[in-house]
Amino acid sequence: MLMQASRTHLSIDSGQHSLAGRKSENQDFHGAVVPEGQALVHKGIAFVIADGISSSPVARVAAETAVKSFLDDYYCTSDAWLVKTAASRVIAATNSWLFDQSRRAGGSGDSGYVCTFSALVLKGRKAHLFHAGDSRIWRLAGQSLEQLTDDHRVQVSPDENYLGRALGLSQSVEIDYLAADLRPGDVFVLTTDGVHDFLTPQRIAAEIVRAESLETAAGKIVDQALEAGSTDNLTIQIVRIAALPDPAAPEMLADEQALPPAPLPRVPGYFEGYRLLRGLHASSRSHIYLAEDETSGEQVALKFPSIDLRGDADYLRRFAMEEWIARRMASAHVLKAASYPQGRQSLFLASEFVEGQTLRQWMLDNPHPDLETVRGLLEQIVKGLHAFHRKEMVHQDLRPENIMIDTSGTVKIIDFGSVRIAGVMEAAPALDRAEILGTHQYTAPEVFLGYLGTELSDLFSLGVIAYEMLTGRLPYGAAVARATSAKAQAALRYRSASAITTRVPDWVDGALCRAVHPVPGKRHEALSAFLEDLRRPNPAYTSGTFVPLAERDPVRFWQLVSAALALLCAALFVQLFGNP
Repeated sequence: MLMQASRTHLSIDSGQHSLAGRKSENQDFHGAVVPEGQALVHKGIAFVIADGISSSPVARVAAETAVKSFLDDYYCTSDAWLVKTAASRVIAATNSWLFDQSRRAGGSGDSGYVCTFSALVLKGRKAHLFHAGDSRIWRLAGQSLEQLTDDHRVQVSPDENYLGRALGLSQSVEIDYLAADLRPGDVFVLTTDGVHDFLTPQRIAAEIVRAESLETAAGKIVDQALEAGSTDNLTIQIVRIAALPDPAAPEMLADEQALPPAPLPRVPGYFEGYRLLRGLHASSRSHIYLAEDETSGEQVALKFPSIDLRGDADYLRRFAMEEWIARRMASAHVLKAASYPQGRQSLFLASEFVEGQTLRQWMLDNPHPDLETVRGLLEQIVKGLHAFHRKEMVHQDLRPENIMIDTSGTVKIIDFGSVRIAGVMEAAPALDRAEILGTHQYTAPEVFLGYLGTELSDLFSLGVIAYEMLTGRLPYGAAVARATSAKAQAALRYRSASAITTRVPDWVDGALCRAVHPVPGKRHEALSAFLEDLRRPNPAYTSGTFVPLAERDPVRFWQLVSAALALLCAALFVQLFGNP
């Protein structure tokens, strides 16, 4: 099998061969998927090999199920997930099914649905290895093979050993994972023990190097192992990296990247199947209009790219990616993408129209909200953030302007131009530049130090919003944006919310303080934990431990110190220059 090399695509050459050998049935199973288009970019190429245990009458079924399930289900997982996340979840589900089948059939480990498992996923410029059992994954190294996986066999005596780890052996399985950088010309080899127990790594490597094709090499290696006395099933897969994607030109989107930026439309007017009604919002980064689908009559919001940024390739990529993100979200609290009545001839975005107001406007209209109302809004925002985080996405620009409240009171997160997508960045690491894409007042301090945004960064932004909703101020003022060094961030001092308003109890203040801590590891471990601390007093914040005023409210502390000094100076002045 040969994929033609391309400047911007991963391409490989491969060969595979499997044989029952001296056994009546081949209990090994193997497979591969070499997709095209966006599946190749977002999911990569997968090779899988499995070896059913010889003592089981259903070993072949177990091996076949493991391979087919992985190759089918892995490509159905979210494109936004990391390879490790997607593969691990698929493997865990397969393991549970195999174990359950054994339990239903009353079979033990020796006679159940049990098999070894090794998978190689090639995505972008990295190889991802997943392994359990004693099948192996190797890499060609000079005149020999480098073993990349460990055999999970337990040696009881020189003559007795057993499989310590495999799919279907127990309710859960520990899978070894390894990621390795790829180079053109790299060769990976997957084998079952019927091959590698009877041929040395040097002999396998020599055959690969001198063979006319990898398919020929695979067949000859299996034949040589059989001649060397192999008594087991024999399977081998060989993969050579022919070309790697260009890191400077990742094709992360299908058609959108080829579309020219849409011109700004006339309002009122018509544009590509829509009737433009009025403008909704305009900024230096985009223009948004209310429009009506000429076919269905549905009202939608149309977003057009900025005139000034149309020459910025990174901006246009992020702009196009917003729809990619929206179409993969399923939450009542995240803005939904809309369909296009005539397809698209230019780059613009269509989404549901949310009739309502931004959280910013709501805050202006409700400067002194009660705590329960704030809790309710925050809980809806967290539901929207959970939808992002389940897809391994970080919003990175959570702020009152990017949160809408519709006429029914439903909160929706909007604007996905700053979202970091783990799976996309994995496929195109050159795009992951740790840029500060969000609004500085709400951006987590670690981002200013060059670290990538995480779920805890979104928690910080949420904490700032919660603080602002309750107090009308920011917990550190404008100091966070200026704190671009670890020393400066260590000097940040939280201003107590309960010192600003009596509507914030001390224990709620403690929850806010923790959520916006400058150090990510000192924040809540999850969004749900923050919400819990806003609902129920946490003993950690109500322990009665004395906290100095200088720490609780440094501004008030220094105000009091200044006032005391002023009074002292006045008293001294009177004493020195007053009437005798």
